[in-house]
Amino acid sequence: MTDEPAEIAAETPAVPAEAERTDGNRIVPNVSGTLPPEEVARITTDLIGALKTVYDPEIPVDIYELGLIYKVDLDDNRNLTIDMTLTAPGCPVAGEMPGWVENAALGVEGIQDVTVNMVYDPPWDQSRMSEEAQVALNWW
Repeated sequence: MTDEPAEIAAETPAVPAEAERTDGNRIVPNVSGTLPPEEVARITTDLIGALKTVYDPEIPVDIYELGLIYKVDLDDNRNLTIDMTLTAPGCPVAGEMPGWVENAALGVEGIQDVTVNMVYDPPWDQSRMSEEAQVALNWW
């Protein structure tokens, strides 16, 4: 997987259909349409970089490559809403991980506010991981 920006679309489904996803963890932000496409692309690239700094402490792979980010909404005021999950509902860092993600996303230039929602539907499974994550964990 490369660090190229994820595909950007003005209107996208909340979670891309399985057939539309190439690696199980692409970020395709829902945007309202008044932000310039170049700015949305920059924010997306920077957000992916920020999310790649957050790790599940029990797994040596970042949350982006693990496929824990399900949905990202970016509004006209540059507020982000991120829906994410955990590898298991009983994860010991369930209470802390949203704060880590919020802090990382707030570091992206231009972002005003971040809300992180923890969701468990659909449940996470190994198919959401990128090839990079599978290689790092020897899950081939």
